[in-house]
Amino acid sequence: MAATGNTRLKAARIAAGYRSQQALADALGVGVRQVRRWESATPPWPHADQEQALTRLLGQDMEALGFTPQAGAHIDRGRRTVLATGAAGAGLATVPTQAVAVQPATAADDYEAVTRSHRRLYWSVAPATLHPAAVAHATLGCALLPEAAGQTRARIAAALAETLLLAGRVEFFDMREADHAQRTLLRALQAAGEADDALLGAAVLAHTAFIPAWVGERDAAVERMTAARTYARRGPASAELLAWLDAVEAECETRCGNTRTALHLIGHAEDVLARGSEHDSPEWLDWFSPIRLAAFKGNTQLRAAGHLPQARTTLLGVLEALGPTEEKQSTVVLGDLAAVETAAGNPEAACGYAVRALDQLERTWYAMGMERVREVRRALAPHQHERCVRDLDDRLYGWSTTVSALAR
Repeated sequence: MAATGNTRLKAARIAAGYRSQQALADALGVGVRQVRRWESATPPWPHADQEQALTRLLGQDMEALGFTPQAGAHIDRGRRTVLATGAAGAGLATVPTQAVAVQPATAADDYEAVTRSHRRLYWSVAPATLHPAAVAHATLGCALLPEAAGQTRARIAAALAETLLLAGRVEFFDMREADHAQRTLLRALQAAGEADDALLGAAVLAHTAFIPAWVGERDAAVERMTAARTYARRGPASAELLAWLDAVEAECETRCGNTRTALHLIGHAEDVLARGSEHDSPEWLDWFSPIRLAAFKGNTQLRAAGHLPQARTTLLGVLEALGPTEEKQSTVVLGDLAAVETAAGNPEAACGYAVRALDQLERTWYAMGMERVREVRRALAPHQHERCVRDLDDRLYGWSTTVSALAR
């Protein structure tokens, strides 16, 4: 039998974590009879304050929620939360902004434990496998939030922000889906706001800066970095976090062709790390270290005129210092070393590093690493008839590599 009534509103209610009409009524401060009327086949248009609350809690506009505009009705389609902006595109429920507490404090412990596990698994699990798990975990967090209050709610919200940040990182760096990453990171920012965690907010905002920088939109990237630094000032930022913000901005400047500015930022980051800080780094800041800063530096030196010898020295040092679990970063560094040798006119050495990167990519896929290898291959076009380049092509377009690339 076909479903009847306002199925759009019912689906949005359940997706946002309100399992019953009564739960949504409690969150809105209305009677359950009113919610029943809204979920009927002919739902009346809500009053203005109720309309605002519905769009905020469920993350969709009124028409998407199954309401038909009526003559004289006041419709404000711009009334949405930041998090709701991309809820449908990300495949996740909207984060509720009101609570009906039923969850014990242990719910936060358990939710955080899975968040930590996903964060560690990022370095070894294929993105196509990890991403659905992170999305499902975020959906669970959205369902838990309206059932939690006080510190329990704040902790779940913070872990949800971390989970959404992880999903956004996978979408941008591993899956190369910038539009999805943008929407997911916006939702991570709102979750960080629910937790009132300024440092998480800074981390999310800095990640959003990569998106415009990758397509050369410097002004948008700089604006997002300004916002990230503003948030960082609101919390006990560690030296590592502040240095990472410099490194991110340096990467953005490098992508936009401003290598001199980028090298200045990296120098400042090195000074910040040398001075240290009284504040410890947050547990989730596991993607940055002095070695990672050196990798940023090597890439910038590679792209800066006249810095190839320095880039080679820096990147070789990074490659030697990387641990066995830092396989994704290794593919990027090997790709950059291949680019150094290509620019220096050493195609055989360049192909050697590129093949090593492909060896690693067969074990641990990383879209950024493959991007580096493909850039090198394009730069090797003048040498395409040499044996070393043909051997690289055999590896680059071998069965396992090609299938892996198309399957990600």
